[in-house]
Amino acid sequence: MGYRLGIDTGGTFTDAVLLDEADQVVAMAKRLTTRLDLQQGIADALRALPADLLSRVDLVSLSSTLTTNSAVEGKGAPICVLLIGYDERQVKATGLVSLLGANSLIMLGGGHDAEGRELAPLDEQALRRTILAWRERVSAFAVSASFSVRNPAHEQRTAELVHELTGKPVTCGHELAASLGAPRRAMTAALNARMIAYVARLIEAVQGLLHRHRILAPLMIVKGDGSLISADSAILQPITTVLSGPAASVNGAMMLSGRRNLIVADMGGTTTDIAVVRDGLPTLSFDGARVGDWRPMVEAIKLYSIGLGGDSEVTFAPGRGLAIGPRRVLPMSLLVSQHPELHEALLRQLNLPPGSNHNRFAMRLQHDEALMGQLSVDEHEAWAQLGDGPVEMLSAVEEKRWLARALTSLERRGLVIFSGFTPTDAAHVLGISRHWDVEAARLAAIIWAKRMRRQYGLGRWPEGDAEAPSREIYGRVVEAISTKLIEAGLHDADVDSQQGRLAASLAALILRGKSRVAVAPSVFTLKFAPTSPVVAVGGPAASYYPAVGEALGAEVVLPSHGEVANAVGTLLGQVVQRVHVSVLQPVQGRFRVFLPNGPCDHVTLEAAYAMARQTAAERAEALAWQAGAAEVEVRFEIEENRVDNDIDGEVFFEARVTALAIGPPRRTRT
Repeated sequence: MGYRLGIDTGGTFTDAVLLDEADQVVAMAKRLTTRLDLQQGIADALRALPADLLSRVDLVSLSSTLTTNSAVEGKGAPICVLLIGYDERQVKATGLVSLLGANSLIMLGGGHDAEGRELAPLDEQALRRTILAWRERVSAFAVSASFSVRNPAHEQRTAELVHELTGKPVTCGHELAASLGAPRRAMTAALNARMIAYVARLIEAVQGLLHRHRILAPLMIVKGDGSLISADSAILQPITTVLSGPAASVNGAMMLSGRRNLIVADMGGTTTDIAVVRDGLPTLSFDGARVGDWRPMVEAIKLYSIGLGGDSEVTFAPGRGLAIGPRRVLPMSLLVSQHPELHEALLRQLNLPPGSNHNRFAMRLQHDEALMGQLSVDEHEAWAQLGDGPVEMLSAVEEKRWLARALTSLERRGLVIFSGFTPTDAAHVLGISRHWDVEAARLAAIIWAKRMRRQYGLGRWPEGDAEAPSREIYGRVVEAISTKLIEAGLHDADVDSQQGRLAASLAALILRGKSRVAVAPSVFTLKFAPTSPVVAVGGPAASYYPAVGEALGAEVVLPSHGEVANAVGTLLGQVVQRVHVSVLQPVQGRFRVFLPNGPCDHVTLEAAYAMARQTAAERAEALAWQAGAAEVEVRFEIEENRVDNDIDGEVFFEARVTALAIGPPRRTRT
């Protein structure tokens, strides 16, 4: 009997599970993720699994929340975005200036129109100069050309030149989305390009460990829609793995709970990911799942991903008061459990006037060659000092201002992580969690509360009390989760107008009825999810979701092995490849099919459909075999846009032909 090995690498924990042929969990492990050396955390998890069972693994599948976390936190590897045929208005609409800065966006001549005709030749001379100027400064390139989904020639030529001149990865917008909307397609290409280095490092780390353990089984990666793709394909096009961790958690939550209608809430260290499942099928979004403040054009499980997790920083936000997330910091309880010598620093801070650098220590987070090449002399020296362990920011500010400035810059670049007071620490103070150093959490709570009181006038907690502020933070997290669940419900219903404000109003009405404080009864009776349970998974879920269920009056299910649901879910998908081909009637009696090598016209709709089906099926089937399918079945979906006209009758405007190539992943006995 063969076993399947599932691995999930999250922002805080790396999980590993072994499933048997009956999909039962026979072994599991949860270990800290080591972002500086991903292989170390995965190796720790594998060492905790039975060696005799590992020798019988015939399939390995991997997911990660690192890409989602980076998008939510607004961090990623340095890239250059090449915008072909864009004007200033379109560039502004991409939102990339706020994400990357204007200097990373390069506008070039070229592009096509809505019918696939070239508007202007591609400016190859300027393109070559740009690529050569940026090749040593970035880890990848992103390319988006106007109407590339109707004719990708300029994006394809640009990708050829990037590979020829740099050998670095390049993401093309037409590879990600078949829908019109150049600005969002450019944003999608850029977001994905920023994550290429992360995914490549992760896959290489896992492949190295499998080789060390002599596991020769195929390695599959979970895509954002919950399906699987081979590691080789993912390295060639890693953009498909964005949202892989959240998608795997949905698969795992369905199997572990045994429910067919449910709301999945996966709470990790950095994010909470929410999805709705009806009749055993998660809703798919072909227009883009929401990831923090972004809505990229990726075909994925329809998710609502927010920056709220166990490691979210609890801080003061002007105009809002106490705020939780989206910034991730290292919980003080975790940091001091790894570095007990920091107890002394916390005791010293306890007796000092409060300041913004209390509870704040800097540690190395990850190494990125492209970013390291851009560091100043001071930043290199700061990075070197971190090799000896955490640096206390308070001491740096007092004694070495240059060091404090350099560490802050490294944190903004995503190379360094700060510590801080978090919901995880509050849970340790309250005895809800006991994973790490409880005394460090208690000291951090007292230091944080003193700062909130004296600097911002927040809180009425007794001096030196750790439990009262921790209870308030716990309550705030429960309220925030409840509000975000309601917001996710609105997102599922495509109610986007002032979604946050509406969710807050609905949450206030629902939570009012559950308040322990005497309040006047409301004329409304509102219930959240009366027919579907909230299936809560992830490491912190057991700490918070029973209280969330009580607050919302909703059924909450905490399934067995739910803390490793992501790793379980990696093994439950199939290989699915979708290829879309658009058909348009630009003038009466002419039907245009948009193919990878350019548009092709036909005189009948039947002939156009035949070519669209053939092209889509051949490409989808080839991609499925390449992606690791053991066998392939092709299905078709057609979405048509027809209008009834009083004079001409029913008139065809356009259609999208989709070929779905589906099959189980290949399994090879070691």
